Amino acid sequence: MALRDYIDHTLLKATATSDQIIDLCKEAKSHQFFAVCVNGCYVSLAKSELEHSNVSVAAVIGFPLGAMSTRSKLSEVRDCLDQGADEIDMVINIGKLKEGDQSYVEEEIASIKKLIGNNTLKVILETCYLNEEEIRICCNLAMRAGADFVKTSTGFGTRGATKEDVIIMKDVVGEKVRIKASGGIRDAQTAKEYIDLGVDRIGTSSGIEIVT
Repeated sequence: MALRDYIDHTLLKATATSDQIIDLCKEAKSHQFFAVCVNGCYVSLAKSELEHSNVSVAAVIGFPLGAMSTRSKLSEVRDCLDQGADEIDMVINIGKLKEGDQSYVEEEIASIKKLIGNNTLKVILETCYLNEEEIRICCNLAMRAGADFVKTSTGFGTRGATKEDVIIMKDVVGEKVRIKASGGIRDAQTAKEYIDLGVDRIGTSSGIEIVT
């Protein structure tokens, strides 16, 4: 695959405007990226802008903290699906994971996957807040719950992806679940290094720089 096939062209800043989302979609079409990744209020706009293209629309859920109720996340998911989202990138409840409530985390992921059916579910671990054992636990929970991807980061934590995180994640999920690396990946060399580690998707706001 070409580098462009790995890219989720991303704009999730609080200051993002409609005009910037339109530009994001134009760039994604021009460079033939796999998807754009946007906040929920812009899903319908992105879907409209990407009509008659092969670019998918990914929506973030529970973003960026993951600390809202499962009911709230499910409501967000329904709204994004109604607007035409193809993929859902959800943030786990990090506090519940850290206090050892693994069933809560697994059941939340499973309930979202059940709701979205054949649409792609990416589970954001926010690895900057987790130790190795917690990363391993979360990967296993996501696999059991039927997730399609585990994802390193929101890009809004204390750091983004690291190669060490991806190595741990790959060791757990193998070929059963795909991996998305996100946060701090800004050039082609770094992107290729992650791909060589087994990453299937890269979330970045630097997609154009990476492919050119």
